[in-house]
Amino acid sequence: MNRVRYSAFLVAPVALAGMVAAAIFMPAAAFPAWLAVGAAWLGWPLGSMALMLVHALTGGRWGEILHPALRAGTATLPLGLPALGGVMLGARYLYPWLHPDRAMPLANGFYLNMPAALARVGIYVVAWGALGLVCLRGRDLGRVAPAGLIVLGFTFGFAAIDLTESLDPHFSSSAYGLVASAGAVLLAFAIGIVLDAARAGTAELRDLARLLLGLTVLWAYLDFMQFLIVWQSNLPVEAAWYGPRLRGRWGVVALCIMGLHFILPFVLLAVPRLQALRPVVMAVAGLLVGMEVVRNFWLVLPGLSSAYVVPPVLLSLAFFGSASIFLAFRPTIQVPFAARRPEGEDVHA
Repeated sequence: MNRVRYSAFLVAPVALAGMVAAAIFMPAAAFPAWLAVGAAWLGWPLGSMALMLVHALTGGRWGEILHPALRAGTATLPLGLPALGGVMLGARYLYPWLHPDRAMPLANGFYLNMPAALARVGIYVVAWGALGLVCLRGRDLGRVAPAGLIVLGFTFGFAAIDLTESLDPHFSSSAYGLVASAGAVLLAFAIGIVLDAARAGTAELRDLARLLLGLTVLWAYLDFMQFLIVWQSNLPVEAAWYGPRLRGRWGVVALCIMGLHFILPFVLLAVPRLQALRPVVMAVAGLLVGMEVVRNFWLVLPGLSSAYVVPPVLLSLAFFGSASIFLAFRPTIQVPFAARRPEGEDVHA
C-alpha cells in the first residue's frame, strides 16, 4: 500500500498541472470535464459521512464491516476545496446564468448569481468540514447524527442543484437533490463493498448484498419518478433538459445507465444464491461505482462537451483518483474488523 500511495503522490500533481494547462488553453473543454469528475467524486466522502451517521443511529454489522472504507472516504473530503474552487474559477464557461444577456429573463435570478453562489459554497465547505471532523473523531457520533443528517441532506441537495442542475437554469426538478443524494449514498456503499467485503462472512455478505439492492432500487425509483413527472408534464423547458441527453450517442449512454446501473444489478442481487457469492457481489458493486461516474458525465457533458473533452476528463480522473488514494489509505485510518469480533461469535446485521 505504501508503494501505491507513493505512486499516487507522484501522479496527483502531474495530473493537476495538466488540468491547469488545459484550463488555460482550452477552458471550454477543461472546466466541464473537471465538473463532471468532481461532481462524481463528491458523492464518495459525503455518502460515506451519511452512512457513518446512519450507522451511529441504527447500528448493525454492516457498518462495522464497512467502517474502514467509510472512514477512508470521509478522509478524502479535503479534495472538496480544489473541486469546488475549480468549478468557481471556470463558472463562466459552465453556467449561462452568469452572462447578463442570458440571465435577464430568469425568474430565479435572485438565486442564480455569483455572490449568492459563492456564499452557498462557503456554507457547504464549513458544514461538510465540521461534519467530516466529527465523523473522523467518532466521539458521541450518535448525538450528532440526527442534526448531521439533516444538515448533510440539505447542503448536498442544494450543492447538486448548484453544480449540475443549474447548467440549464430553466430546468427545475424538486426530486433532483434527492436523486443526487441517493446516488452518493449508493456510490459510497458500493465502494465500501469493493474495499471491505473480503472480510465479511457469508451471512454478512448476504446482508451487504440486500442493502446494496435496496439502495439501487431507491436510486432508480427516484430517478424514474423525476423522468415520469417531466414526461407527464410535457413542459418545453423541462423536456429540453432531457433532449440532448436522450439523443444520439448520449441516448446510447442513457440506455447503458438504465441497463447497467439498475436492471443488471437488480437481477443479480435479487437472486438469493448469488447474494452469497463474494465475486458476484463485489463485481456488481464495482459496476455500480463505474456507472455512477458515467451518469455524472451524462448529466454534465451533453450540452457542454467538445471534441477536446477526453484529455481533460482523463486528467481529472487521474487527479481525483490518485489524490483520493493518497488521502484515504493512510495506515492511521485502517481499523481491523477481525480484532473487534471474537472467534465463534454469532454475527447478525
